[in-house]
Amino acid sequence: MTATNVDATAVNTIGWLSAADRTIVVPVYQRQYRWDIGACEQLLADIRAVADLDDRHMHFIGSVLSSASGQGEDAELVLIDGQQRTTTLMLLVAALHHTVRDVEPAMADELQRVLVHAKDRSRTKLRPHQAWAAVFERVVLDLPLSDTEQRDSRFDDNYAFFRSQISLDEAPRIWRGLQKLEHVAITLGAGANAQQIFESLNSTGEPLRDHELIHNYVLMGLTHAQQREIESAYWQPIEQNTGEAIADFWRQYLTMTTGREVTIVGGRGVYDAFRHVFPRWEYADLLRAADEWRALSRVYRTLLQPSQAPDAEIARHLGYLNTFGSKMYPLVMRAYRDFELGTLDRAELLATLEMVQALLVRRSVVGTGVDRLVARLCRAREGGPEELVTAISRITPSDERVAVALKYSELPHASYILGRIAGVDGTGELDLEHVFPLAPGDAWSGDGVRTWAAYSEDEQNSHRALAKTLGNLTVLEEELAQRAFDRSFPEKKALYARSAVPATADLAKAPSWGTAAIAARSQLLTARFVEIWRRPGGPAIDDDGLTPILDAVRRRGWPAGWQREWSYVEYCGEHWEVHDVKHLFNRIFKRLWADSRGSVLTYSARRGGPVYTAESWNGQWDRLDDDHSLYMGWDSSYMLSAVQGVLDEAGLAPEVFVKYSYIGDAM
Repeated sequence: MTATNVDATAVNTIGWLSAADRTIVVPVYQRQYRWDIGACEQLLADIRAVADLDDRHMHFIGSVLSSASGQGEDAELVLIDGQQRTTTLMLLVAALHHTVRDVEPAMADELQRVLVHAKDRSRTKLRPHQAWAAVFERVVLDLPLSDTEQRDSRFDDNYAFFRSQISLDEAPRIWRGLQKLEHVAITLGAGANAQQIFESLNSTGEPLRDHELIHNYVLMGLTHAQQREIESAYWQPIEQNTGEAIADFWRQYLTMTTGREVTIVGGRGVYDAFRHVFPRWEYADLLRAADEWRALSRVYRTLLQPSQAPDAEIARHLGYLNTFGSKMYPLVMRAYRDFELGTLDRAELLATLEMVQALLVRRSVVGTGVDRLVARLCRAREGGPEELVTAISRITPSDERVAVALKYSELPHASYILGRIAGVDGTGELDLEHVFPLAPGDAWSGDGVRTWAAYSEDEQNSHRALAKTLGNLTVLEEELAQRAFDRSFPEKKALYARSAVPATADLAKAPSWGTAAIAARSQLLTARFVEIWRRPGGPAIDDDGLTPILDAVRRRGWPAGWQREWSYVEYCGEHWEVHDVKHLFNRIFKRLWADSRGSVLTYSARRGGPVYTAESWNGQWDRLDDDHSLYMGWDSSYMLSAVQGVLDEAGLAPEVFVKYSYIGDAM
């Protein structure tokens, strides 16, 4: 039986593009071309990988859905699904063609057959939406820019990326890889329902999540026996250990491994990062890696359920750590695994857990937040214990700053802080008690003489301002707390005296309760606070919430607000009024061109840009000297990646920071 309205055939992609001498049309209802440099980079990596394999191996790029229209010279193939891949392949072929056309005429002719019609080489085979057709044709045909035209499109950016990455020496390899691409060509007849078929290809079923993609990636290409071994001996234990948190486990594992934050882009950033860390492996290498994953998943289970830790003191501190969520798991996971392996002793592990708690609680108290911290600490730990202490010290607020916040600001994680100050191991049976109540009645009194109704407006406001601060809070047994609720202070004193919590029982000794008593108690408890959560290292360095350049967030494309993403940049002690990545990219490369030219040339040679000896294609260029130019036509993600890479090459990355603006934090 054969289908009457659908013809699906597995084809060689380059052969399919070369053979058809009809125009491939992108219909007007299709979305704009959206592939960014990151997607192009992955495609090029796949092509390089398959090029290096023997002739039995091909690379499948999916399906292309189209419908035929017209006859003869007017024949068209209307793309219903596959526009993004087809367009990107055309840009790659164009870049390859322009690289070899003057020195490899035979290859250039084959490439040209992919790009243009045989009878009219001024017509590209692919015709995008008419709003972008002229730009696409200019790029593919390598036409000069008009005086009024600006080079500012995804076509230009992605073409420039391919052009920068393909050297003349590598051209045969890329061409070999391109010729090993395959897809399923699905052509619809007149009676087919194009929308229904499109939806069935793109919308049926639940999209695979990151950890499911990782699972498939690990197992594909193995024999059935090898798959069963990995699945039963490694993957199933990992799933059992991590449960619903398996996606977070992989993200935090990769942060731990790479020392870089894993950016979630398009719902699969973790999978992309995993592929980058593990591009290919032999089976023996896979077994070694899987053994580490399984061991770390056991550690992760202990972090999630601290009571499973065999050491009671360590279990207690892991429980404390969970007060702040899982943001520090990458650092703690590695430390705990080293403890299991015997390369970190018990005292060192406990000291690490205490330092991390001090960092988190102090930053929470002063309100600076704890995002984008853990990757830099993972990097520092690789440099040894002293570097880790220095890194934590730099971002831990000083005693003085903490004291001010504790006196005037609402106390975060109040039960945890008060419980540890009071020496209470866990506060599960204790309630948080406000000595001065949050909503006092008119009859409430702090001394048994004056009632709340008699307080002036300023006095009432002063009390309210301190109601949630450290000095006005304590922990109290549940039964006593219920009886103390909203009572005047003289009545509460008798209940406090019955508490088994020493810090609460001491409140019964106070003659009255008001703003002076709250301030005095705040000072007393603050002294205890800074003893428990000591700031490690030497003199305090207040980094004002600065983010190391290596932890700056990569954005796709040019999102709204990109021009004001940062308030400023700190470069090796210099304060730069630089607010966006394009300005920073230009300034960093020009500065390093003057100060560390060798680093720029080494990085650019390894990465294939962004510094070139010739302006080999139309675009946005900035001259560095008579022989070198900086290409400025990249997208924001590539520019930031280049800034990070060249600073790392120059050894300056630890000394460069960005300060996110309100807009940048909201992006």
